[in-house]
Amino acid sequence: MTHNDKSGLVIGASGGIGAAVARALKDDPSFARVLGLSRRLDGLDITDEASLAAGADRLRDEAFDLIFVATGALATSKGGPEKSFGALTADAMAEAMAVNAVGVALAVKHFAPLLARDRRAVFAALSARVGSIGDNRLGGWISYRASKAALNQIVRCASVEFGRSHKPSIFAALHPGTIETPLSAPFARGRFTARPDEAALNLLATLDGLQPSDTGGFFAYDGSRIEW
Repeated sequence: MTHNDKSGLVIGASGGIGAAVARALKDDPSFARVLGLSRRLDGLDITDEASLAAGADRLRDEAFDLIFVATGALATSKGGPEKSFGALTADAMAEAMAVNAVGVALAVKHFAPLLARDRRAVFAALSARVGSIGDNRLGGWISYRASKAALNQIVRCASVEFGRSHKPSIFAALHPGTIETPLSAPFARGRFTARPDEAALNLLATLDGLQPSDTGGFFAYDGSRIEW
């Protein structure tokens, strides 16, 4: 994109990665306008369709070059990710699905129509490598893995549908790495890939490198493609 008046929206802008992405975009001279939405900032609830619809309606006159969904939950109100099927509960799995998959699908429904139609525009959502079915060799974390795999399919479906109405658009699922945030800290065992600000720059650089032919793909923070 060559113009220097791009517009960006970060959904989940008060979280560790979301806040860092918003800061990075505000520091990018090619972005003239950067907006952020989150539960903490303005009451946006990713699991409440009425909340998402109202948030999108307030922005109905916008044409975004980038919409970045940075919401997600590794642990739920029922506890951390389960290590075995013996620890699985329906309530915990439903909560993980609501935040990580259904919420993203609703964000696509209400916000993707706000992507610019006349130029390259990107819709990105945070996934996780553990959502890869082909890469799963350890098992465990059933609810989180399944919810992120569902997110990947949602992004893929969105790329097909919006590829018809928003032809230059690119939809991407992103693995940020193990980032030093409150979400991952209890489970990282000190194995952090990057701090949030560095992660944000890596993710935005990955998005900058994507072509329309990459739409619907699943990518790591270093730009490499991750198997489904």
